[in-house]
Amino acid sequence: MSKTLLFQGDSITDCGRNRENFSDTGKGYVHLLASRLDLAYVENPMRIWNRGISGNRTKDLLARWQEDCLDLKPDILSIYIGVNNTWRRYDSDDPTPTKIFESELNDLLTRTFEQTDCTPAHSILIEPFLLDVPKGEKAHWMEDLGPKQAVIRKAATTFGTRFLPLQEIFNQVCHSAPPSTWVPDGVHPSRAGHQLIADAWMDEMKDIFKG
Repeated sequence: MSKTLLFQGDSITDCGRNRENFSDTGKGYVHLLASRLDLAYVENPMRIWNRGISGNRTKDLLARWQEDCLDLKPDILSIYIGVNNTWRRYDSDDPTPTKIFESELNDLLTRTFEQTDCTPAHSILIEPFLLDVPKGEKAHWMEDLGPKQAVIRKAATTFGTRFLPLQEIFNQVCHSAPPSTWVPDGVHPSRAGHQLIADAWMDEMKDIFKG
C-alpha cells in the first residue's frame, strides 16, 4: 500500500502552490522532494501533499489541523513553522509569547500521534531560521526567534521526532556565498536555498525511503 507524506507549514512550504489542485506541491523544497520521490516510487507512487499556507503561524495550523492533517491520515509528517510567529511581532505588533508557541506546537504533535498512525520516528520538525538580509534589518529578530527554535528542538527530543537544524545549515553555507545568495530577503529561500533544504531533509529522512 502506498504511503502518504504530508508537508505542513507557511509560505516557505507553500511556495506558490495551486490550492485548487489538491496534488500541486508548489515551487520550493517540497516540489524538489516530491519529484525525487515520484521517481523512486514510480511503480507504487506515494501520496505527497503540500498543505503549507503563506503567513501561517502555529495557531493557524491548529485551526485547520483536523482537515489539513488528521483527515489526511499521514504516514510521514513534516512540519516547518515558526518564522511568522516572530515576524508578526515586528511588522504588526502581534507577538506570540514563547509559552504559547510551545503549547500550540505540543498540541499539534499530541493530536497527530494520538489520532493518526503517524509515529514520531516518521515525523520531522524543521527549524525556522533567518539571515540578516538586508544587513542590519533582521539580526534583532533572533531575540524572539531563538527561544522558539529552542522550543522546537525540545519538542523533537520530548516527542522523539526528527529535527532539521536549518539555522546552523544556512549559517555554514554563508561562509561559501553571501547570505543573499541563499535567502534574498532573510526569510524566503532562493532556488539554491530550497535545494539546500531539500537535500538536508532527505539526508535526515533517507532511512525510511528507498533509492
